Amino acid sequence: MNESRKSHISKTEPNWENRTLFHGDNLDFLRSMNSESVHLIATDPPFKKNRDSHATPDSLASGASFQDRWKWERDVHVEWIDRIEDDYPKVMNVIQGSRNSYGDDMGAFLCFMAVRLLSMWRILRQDGSIYLHCDPTASHYLKELMDSIFGKDNFRNEIVWCYAGGGIPRNDFPRKHDIILRYTKSNRYTFNPIWRPYSEGTQQRGRTQVKGKYYDLGLNKKGTPVNDWWSDVKRITSPTDPEKTGWPTQKSLDLYERIIKASSNEGEVVLDPFCGCATTLVAAERLGRQWVGIDIWDKAHETVIARLKGEGLLGPDGETSGGLFSDGRITYKTDPPKRTDDGKVAASILEPIIRREWYKWERLTHKEIVGYLVEARNDGDLVVCGGCGRKLEKEFMELDHVLPRKDGGTNDITNRILLCRPCNGRKSAQLTLTGLRTKNKEVGWMSREGDAERAHRRAQRKAENLKATLC
Repeated sequence: MNESRKSHISKTEPNWENRTLFHGDNLDFLRSMNSESVHLIATDPPFKKNRDSHATPDSLASGASFQDRWKWERDVHVEWIDRIEDDYPKVMNVIQGSRNSYGDDMGAFLCFMAVRLLSMWRILRQDGSIYLHCDPTASHYLKELMDSIFGKDNFRNEIVWCYAGGGIPRNDFPRKHDIILRYTKSNRYTFNPIWRPYSEGTQQRGRTQVKGKYYDLGLNKKGTPVNDWWSDVKRITSPTDPEKTGWPTQKSLDLYERIIKASSNEGEVVLDPFCGCATTLVAAERLGRQWVGIDIWDKAHETVIARLKGEGLLGPDGETSGGLFSDGRITYKTDPPKRTDDGKVAASILEPIIRREWYKWERLTHKEIVGYLVEARNDGDLVVCGGCGRKLEKEFMELDHVLPRKDGGTNDITNRILLCRPCNGRKSAQLTLTGLRTKNKEVGWMSREGDAERAHRRAQRKAENLKATLC
C-alpha cells in the first residue's frame, strides 16, 4: 500500500511488549488490548468439529487436548447475548439464523466466535487484515458472521488450502481442504503479492528458439502470482516431520509464513489469539515481525520457547538470537494488560474499559429489563409503545435505547425503552427517543403522543425505584 496513504491511518501503540504470550481465555485479553494496535491477525480457532482432540503421547505437546463441542445452555453467556442484541443486531441475526437452520450447537459456536471477532475488529488497525482458518464444517456460517462484523465489502478471499494423505471414504469424495477467510479492516490495507515459479510447460511455451538461440517472450521474472487455491503448501502428517510437535491441529510454518508475508511488513505486529503450538508466532519471528499470542493451554509458553530454540531464534538464556528484535525476551503474562488508549479509538461496548463493581440494577439481563418495563407500562393485557403510543401485546414490543449507544447511551434499565416493531425499526441505532417521535409525526405513524410520553415516564420511575432497592 502507498506509504503516503498509510501515514494518515489512525493507530495506537500496543499496551504489551513484543513477544508476549498471554495465558488464559483469550476474550479477557482481547478486551484489554489497545484499539487499532495490530497489523495482522492470523489464527486457527476451533472448527466446530463436534469432537475432542488430543495431542500425540510423548510429544512436545503431550497432554494437550481441547473440546470442540458446543451447547447453547452451557457455553453461551447471558452477557454476550444481551450486548450483541443491543449493539450488533446484524451479528445476532446471523447467530439466530444459524440456530434455525443448523441447530443450537452452531449458534453457540458462532456466539463464542462473535464476541471474540468483535474485539479483533477493534484491535486491528485501519490498514490491518485478518485470516481466519476453518474448514467446511462451519466456514459458510463463519463467513456470514464475518460479513456482519467486518463488512461484506471488506471480504477479500476465500482461500482453499488443498492437501493429500489420510483416509479415503468409500461413499464420498475425499475431504482434503481447509478454508481460510481473509478480510480487511478497510479498503486501505497492506498486501504483498506472493509469487511462485512457472511450471516447466509454461516456461517452455514462454520461450522461442531461433537458429539455436532461445528468446524470452515476456514471462515475469518473479514467476506467476499465487492465487486463492493453495495446493503447494505442505500439511504436517509425517511423524518424522521436524516441525511436528504432536499438537492435534498443527499447521505448517510454510502456510503461516505465506499469510504473514502477504499481509504485513517487517517490524509490524502479528496477533494469534488461538496460538496453540505457536506456529504463527514462530513464523512471525522468522520473518522479522513483532508478535503477541494468546492461548489457554498450560504448555503454550514452554512450547513457543522450545520451537524458537529449535529454529535457532532463541538462545539458551531465553534471549532471541537474530532478526529485527534481537534484544528481546519471551514475556509470559497471566493477567490482562491495562488499556492505555482511554477507549477513545473504535471502542466497542463489549470492551470493559473501567473495571469496577457493578450494582445489581446495572447487571439486569435483557429478559429482566423487558419484564420490569412491561410491568411499569402495563395497560390491562397490553403494553404502551414509548415511540408512538400504540397499545399492543408484549410479544410485539422490542427493547431499545432512549439515547443511542453511539451517542454515549448506557445499556442499563435507566436508558431502555419498549417500542413496537415499526418504531424500533425506524429508530434503529441512529435516533434518540425524541428524534423517533419527531420522525413518527413526519411519516404519519404517531398515534397517541401523550400516552408515549407517559409510558416513558413510568419506565423512568421504575428504573429509579430499582436503583434505590437494588444497590
